[in-house]
Amino acid sequence: MKNKINYNAPEDIKDLDIVNLFELEREAKNVLPKDGYDFICGGAGDEYTLERNIEGWNKKGILQRVLADIKYPDTSTTILNQEIKLPVIVSPIAAHGMAHESKEAGTAKGVAEYGGSIMSISAYSSVSFEDIEKGLQGNNRWFQIYMSDDKEVNKNVIDEAKAVGASAIILTADTNVDGRRERNIRNKFIYPFGMPIVARYLKDGADDTSSDTVYSRKKLNLSVEDVKFLTDYSDLPVFVKGIQTPADAIKAIDAGVSGIWVSNHGGRQLDGAPSSFETLEGISNVVQGQVPIVFDSGIRRGEHVFKAIASGADVVAIGRPVLYGLANGGWKGVKSVFEYFEKDLKTVMQLSGTQTIEDIKHTPLFEYSK
Repeated sequence: MKNKINYNAPEDIKDLDIVNLFELEREAKNVLPKDGYDFICGGAGDEYTLERNIEGWNKKGILQRVLADIKYPDTSTTILNQEIKLPVIVSPIAAHGMAHESKEAGTAKGVAEYGGSIMSISAYSSVSFEDIEKGLQGNNRWFQIYMSDDKEVNKNVIDEAKAVGASAIILTADTNVDGRRERNIRNKFIYPFGMPIVARYLKDGADDTSSDTVYSRKKLNLSVEDVKFLTDYSDLPVFVKGIQTPADAIKAIDAGVSGIWVSNHGGRQLDGAPSSFETLEGISNVVQGQVPIVFDSGIRRGEHVFKAIASGADVVAIGRPVLYGLANGGWKGVKSVFEYFEKDLKTVMQLSGTQTIEDIKHTPLFEYSK
């Protein structure tokens, strides 16, 4: 199976009677082979945190408001001076090829055709920057890096990311040790693609298709010095992704980051941890607008986007929904996921009496009694 995958993904969007993203996931399960679906949807351990990422949204409610101007809700916003028409961007996920033969290039085209979003490109992408650009066509992109023990590899990858137009760097700091993902263990899962973006810079001339070689070079002892290196060398805004505590948010800001990325890696790392949403407000309270906050883990509805922004996030990022869309229709499926979020968020904004994303930021949520 190495480097080959025979998924039954359609070339065009399927004629499905889908009304929400949970149903889209169920359709993806019908399209994908078991090991591929488990790799995408699964979490660590007992998957408590994976499930809590969804259940955690129900701890707070949105109050309906009336006698408000709700005719034309505006979902546009800006982050790092980049204008986007919806506060939803793509998380830096690998494994797009697990969902569809077009891989990251298909996702890129879906983002480009939707227009007005940002694609976060993973260093562990299964296609090259050149292939991604064929789909992205000059649209906004950030670049996510897993630091290598080899500083020259880090420099070379950053240089190339900048050369193809990356406008921010994302340091994923919560996967220096991988969580115990038991579905993958049971399936004896082997990642079937190479990682050409980083593999090409390995000094020993390792085969570009060797994901095992790339994983073996991942830096385990990340520190604030790595953040400072990325900031100084790239001369780009740097996010630290995987923040779950106020203390780590402060540490990252003191190290010079331009943004905080609140995430528990979609429940794929430390099982038993709270939902990412449950940690967001406390982090936002200490950040106090010093830098923008990106939030991910568990976003499936417009209500979730609303609650995250009302709790301190500036934008949210989606991972699995993108892959489910890709599985069910290639780039058109990805585009449809963004269209779903836009339509759903506008409905929530109208029912809550909010006209703009800035209005949402100043909307208190209702806390249910415990």
